[in-house]
Amino acid sequence: MNNAFKALSDPTRRKILDLLKNRDLTAGEISDHFNMTKPSISQHLKLLKNADLVEDEKKGQYVVYSLNTTVFQELISWALDFIDKGDGQK
Repeated sequence: MNNAFKALSDPTRRKILDLLKNRDLTAGEISDHFNMTKPSISQHLKLLKNADLVEDEKKGQYVVYSLNTTVFQELISWALDFIDKGDGQK
């Protein structure tokens, strides 16, 4: 979970995740939304992948990235546990 929080701490990576909410994208399609080099985007994607926030799949000559919603569900469940304990329990 630490890798997920580290990955989420960067605004560029959060924007990449926002883009992937709508549909799966290739690295090139993702990089079209940023004013940075493709190697920089690849590094961000690598960190997101290492945190299991995104998955990649080779399709022909392209690699397509998609959200891994399972990790988001785990993060939400973890956070909601604090709310449940905050309902009058100490």
